[in-house]
Amino acid sequence: MSLYAAITLGSNSFNMLVAHTVSNQPKVIAKYKRKVRLAEGIGSDGRLQSNAMQRGLDCLAMFADMLQQHGVASANVAVVATATLRSINNADEFNARALPILGLPIEIICGMREAELIYQGMVATTQGHGRRLVIDIGGASTEFIIGDGEQLLFKTSLPFGSVTYNRAFFSSAPLQQMDFDDVQLSVANALGEYRQQLLALGWHAVVGASGAVQSVVELLQHRGVSEIITAAVLQQLKLEILAEKSLDLPGIKGLSRERAPTFAAGVAILLALFELLQIQQLALSGGALREGVLLMLAKRVAGETIAL
Repeated sequence: MSLYAAITLGSNSFNMLVAHTVSNQPKVIAKYKRKVRLAEGIGSDGRLQSNAMQRGLDCLAMFADMLQQHGVASANVAVVATATLRSINNADEFNARALPILGLPIEIICGMREAELIYQGMVATTQGHGRRLVIDIGGASTEFIIGDGEQLLFKTSLPFGSVTYNRAFFSSAPLQQMDFDDVQLSVANALGEYRQQLLALGWHAVVGASGAVQSVVELLQHRGVSEIITAAVLQQLKLEILAEKSLDLPGIKGLSRERAPTFAAGVAILLALFELLQIQQLALSGGALREGVLLMLAKRVAGETIAL
């Protein structure tokens, strides 16, 4: 049984999936995740600060230990990094310090490739058919993809996310309505001409992938209500956020402490997208980037010539 592992280094979380192939599909046998919040550590000089870099390296050391425990060969591991490592000025330093820990290089993928892998991971793990809009709100970038089955019709990656917007708009309590208004304006500016392209293509269903969507769905699960996200759900959550006196949002029922630091920014981004893209409802994807990387890795392990 050949084991393989997909490691994704996001701006908010680092993830690792360990899997083997059953009936030509990856079967995950172990999952590891840590909230590293790398994007919080980007200084005004565009460099990743030492404490954030150390958080990332500590997480990679844990991943390395788990790879050794599972007996995963280094040739069967893919390490993919996204927005923060794309943008910082000292990515080479991070890569150089990570290399002896993991024993293999980090591949920093472009936003368009990230969008493709997100879509592939969604299709492989999420029931449904017809044209779908996939939105992945990451820590420092958000991907928009429209596809129909295996066919990709539109993809883009824009430089905003829940960690970067948390720093820009939600850094002081109490939070206010104008913070949400500022987010909507910023999202509208970031979307630009893509807004009309997305609306012109249209879709039958909207699927969300990311911690921002996951945090809302987990909260709804805790409350025992429908896990489908609607504008009404988001408006209610905004009211609850505005009623809080602390950035920790301790009074919001069902919100985990781990999710709290970027929750307001995630809700604000979702609210903006619901209005700007006229979204009626959004369901959580079964998978995204890490599952997409795992699929590509499974094909590579099987002997197909696949480039991540």
